Amino acid sequence: MNLPTMDTLPSTHFDGVDLLALAGRHGTPLYAYSASAIRQRIAGLQLALHGMDATICYAVKANGSRAILELMAQAGLGADIVSAGELQRALRAGIPPERIVFSGVGKNDDEIGEALAAGIQRFNVESLDELHAIERIAGERGATARAAVRINPDVDALTHAKISTGKSENKFGVSIAEARRWFDARATLRHVRLDGLHVHIGSQILSLEPYRLALQRVAAFWRELRDAGHPVASIDVGGGLGVRYRDGDVTIAPADYVAVIREALAGFDGRLLLEPGRYLVAEAGVLLTRVLRIKHGEARDFLVLDAAMNDLARPSLYDAWHDIVPVSGEARPQAIYDVVGPVCETGDTFAQARALPACAAGDLVMIRGTGAYGASMASTYNSRPLAAEVLLDHGRHALIRRRQTLDEMLAGEQSASQWETT
Repeated sequence: MNLPTMDTLPSTHFDGVDLLALAGRHGTPLYAYSASAIRQRIAGLQLALHGMDATICYAVKANGSRAILELMAQAGLGADIVSAGELQRALRAGIPPERIVFSGVGKNDDEIGEALAAGIQRFNVESLDELHAIERIAGERGATARAAVRINPDVDALTHAKISTGKSENKFGVSIAEARRWFDARATLRHVRLDGLHVHIGSQILSLEPYRLALQRVAAFWRELRDAGHPVASIDVGGGLGVRYRDGDVTIAPADYVAVIREALAGFDGRLLLEPGRYLVAEAGVLLTRVLRIKHGEARDFLVLDAAMNDLARPSLYDAWHDIVPVSGEARPQAIYDVVGPVCETGDTFAQARALPACAAGDLVMIRGTGAYGASMASTYNSRPLAAEVLLDHGRHALIRRRQTLDEMLAGEQSASQWETT
C-alpha cells in the first residue's frame, strides 16, 4: 500500500493527525513519529530481501524509543546495539536476544557479561583486545560467545566526515590482514566461536558505489577464508542507507541496494545481517516547535523557536539540513530568516538565510526528517527539559514519552553534605 507522505498531505496533518491540535494538547517542542511510515519502510526492505536468509537488525542508536522498538519487534526485526542500555531497551521492547548483535569499539567487561547472560546472537568485534576480553569473560561464565570480526575496508562512504566509519583512519574495525591473523588463530579460542564477518562504512550514504566496493572486498576475504577451511556462518553488511533531507537528495532504492548485496555475495549460503537505522525512521519523524519571536537584526532577521540544539543537535554537529515549514494551510509571502533556538550558543542554529513563508510569534513550525538522531541525541543543556514524543498511526496518536519535569531533570543531584576520604 502506498501511504501518503509529508509532500502529498496537507501541511497541517501528518499520518492523518492534525498537528495544530496535537501541539495544542502536548505542547512544544514535540517529536511526532508516523508508525505508518516506519512500517512502510520496513515492508519495502523486507520485500527486497524476499527469498534470502537475512535478518534486519534495527540500529537502536537512531531512535531508541520503546514504542519505536516495539514496532520493530512486531515486524520481526532484530536490533543492532552499542551499549548495555540499548540491550535492555531492545529486550524490554520484545526483541528476542537471538536477533541482537552488539557493535561498537568500547564494550566494557560488564556490558560483555550482560550480553552473554542475555544470550545475544553475536558480537561484532572491533579489536584484538576486545576479542581477548570476550574470550576471558565467556570463559569465566562457562559460556561460548559467537563473534564476527569487523572489517575496515578503507572505503570512502562519500558522506559527512563525522559519520564516515570505513576508512583506515577511522576508529572502527580492523584491516583484512589483521582479521586474517585472527582466523588463523581460531583454534586458540576456547570460548569464542569466530565465524562471522562484519562491515559498516558510514551513514547517510546516497551512492551504491561505496557499498559495491566494500562488499567486493569483504566477499573476496570470505572466499579466501572458505578456501582455507574457515567456516563463515554470517556476513553483516551494516547499514547506512541515506534518506531525503532536502530537494535534490536522490536516495537508494531498497531493491537496488539488495541487488548489490546479492551480486557481491553470490554463492554465500550463510545468514546475512543488515543494520538499517536512519533509513527506517528519519523521514517518519517531525519536530514541532513554536515561534517565540522574530528578531530584526542589522544584517538579518532571526526566527527564534522554542526548540533548540539540545532538542535537535544534527544542524549544530554536522551542519545538517532539515526542511523547515510553518504548519499552516494558508499561502504566505516569502521571507528570509536565520532559524535559531534560545540556547546561549551561536551554534544553536537550525538554518541560515533560509527562505520560508513569513512567520509570526506563536506560529507552529515543523522541522522534518527528525525521526533519527533527534530525540536520541538530545540533552538537557541550559537546563532545558527533554521534549515529549508521540506516535501517530492513521489518524490516532499516543504519548510515548511525556515531557521531562524539572524535578526529573534534577533527580540524582544532591548537595555535597556527605564527605568521604579514600
